[in-house]
Amino acid sequence: MIDSAGQVQSNHSMRLDKWLWYARFSKSRTTATLLCTDGRVRINRRRISKAHAPVRIGDVLTFPQAKKIRVVRVLSLGRRRGPATEAATLYEDLAPPEQQKSSELEKTISGRRLPGSGRPTKSDRRAVDLLKARYNV
Repeated sequence: MIDSAGQVQSNHSMRLDKWLWYARFSKSRTTATLLCTDGRVRINRRRISKAHAPVRIGDVLTFPQAKKIRVVRVLSLGRRRGPATEAATLYEDLAPPEQQKSSELEKTISGRRLPGSGRPTKSDRRAVDLLKARYNV
């Protein structure tokens, strides 16, 4: 049953792959299904190998995402795959605060390069060409 807020009531359940897709932990339903069938998802510490495993409100899910392990508590089952703000209301992240801070730090570090690393810019290349021309190299 669906309540007035548009959320599924607590006495019902939803397929695991569908919930992972609704909560935007997976880009497609197919990848959510593969995550489940590979046995990489746990519901309340119990390894799941079926995509149709039921997820209920209050369940704790553990699964890998990118380079970290996600631990989330299901707060709502949802009705559709909405925007990220709506998806964030479906779960509570149970990761320790220091892990969340380190992941934010990794994002800022990985988004920037150290000066001088990588390909030279056009102005760098012109400076090298100018030096070569001056010294006939």
